[in-house]
Amino acid sequence: MKISDRKTIRKYKAVDVEKTLIHNLLRTASRAATMGNMQLYSVIETRTAEGKATLAPLHFNQPMVTSAPVVLTFVADFRRFTRWCDLSDAAAGYDNLLSFLNAATDTLLFCQNFCTLAEEAGLGTCFLGTTVYNPKGVIAALDLPMLTFPVATITVGWPDEDPAQPDRLDIEDLVHAETYHDADDDTIRRIYAYKESLAENKHFVEINHKQNLAQVFTDCRYTRKDNEAMSTGLLEALHLQGFM
Repeated sequence: MKISDRKTIRKYKAVDVEKTLIHNLLRTASRAATMGNMQLYSVIETRTAEGKATLAPLHFNQPMVTSAPVVLTFVADFRRFTRWCDLSDAAAGYDNLLSFLNAATDTLLFCQNFCTLAEEAGLGTCFLGTTVYNPKGVIAALDLPMLTFPVATITVGWPDEDPAQPDRLDIEDLVHAETYHDADDDTIRRIYAYKESLAENKHFVEINHKQNLAQVFTDCRYTRKDNEAMSTGLLEALHLQGFM
């Protein structure tokens, strides 16, 4: 699949994905850019039914967590590099927020490379944003030590569906020349007009008894209350893992 044709796959055939294939894709994905060539990431590969059942509630029991042949949790990892420094009598100073952001960036670059390669190989993937919603649960489930942190989970398998591609904003509305140019009200309305016009989004507005699509996002899908509660949990987990 070309990246221009990509789509999220949530339903998979009951066919195994060979470990060799996954590892070869990960090996190639590790050519991603990385800060100082430190490769500040690790991957937890979950294949057993028991392991998936443990992870599922942490991802709001989304069915693809248990139905996918493989679940990969991408972990920002400054532990391995710090231990090497300690063993080399080098004073590591990576127990801070900046180091977490550097490791998270490394990890997401690696993760995106993997997803692109997996889809080119005919596999389907689904990115689970729920990983950072409940990091303490994922940390406990995967026995993640200090200076590691889960930042992304990907379900992987052979596709058993062919959904339509979701809409995307026009690239001309995302690119700014030289400096950021804040759009005026009419431009903002134009940017989101197509999204609002889609039948499925009109349906979301109707079934949620809202006035418009923006209110579905703010009042139902990504509320202030939830965002603040999960932000608190995220900060607590960063403290727990030694990054703050």
